[in-house]
Amino acid sequence: MKRLLTIACLAILAIAANAQKFALIDMDYILKNIPAYERANEQLNQVSKKWQAEVEALNTEASTMYKNFQNEVVFLSQEQKKTRQEAIMNKEKEASDLKRKYFGPEGELFKKRQSLMTPIQEEIYNAVKDICELRGYSLVQDRSAAGIIYASPKIDISNEVLEKLGYSN
Repeated sequence: MKRLLTIACLAILAIAANAQKFALIDMDYILKNIPAYERANEQLNQVSKKWQAEVEALNTEASTMYKNFQNEVVFLSQEQKKTRQEAIMNKEKEASDLKRKYFGPEGELFKKRQSLMTPIQEEIYNAVKDICELRGYSLVQDRSAAGIIYASPKIDISNEVLEKLGYSN
């Protein structure tokens, strides 16, 4: 009796598992085919380079101040040494603070990336959701982020998502 019950439970689980429909998307592929994403990435790169140049300029200034201090240290009084060292430390702190402001975990670059990318990601999510509801998919996995070694191309709906977004490929 237990054996029959176990077999029946396994059969029910197998049927339930087979009843679910799965699909894959390749988020990298989708994003590469959305011009707005490419434009947003270019904007982020330009802003990042500009901000990095500002930080590097302050670091270079601090480095120059330190070299000058090293060259002139023998001619300076204790008070002048202290003043110069404080100025150098302030410049280094200014560079560090600016770097944190631009590139920190909650920095300007993070906020800029969020403001540019969130609408694109929401648009993709809504397209995937619509397709799932239409086709009855229970799960959609991102093949570019997951450790998927092989999956049948038949279950990849990336092109369908792009079509839904208005980008045919």
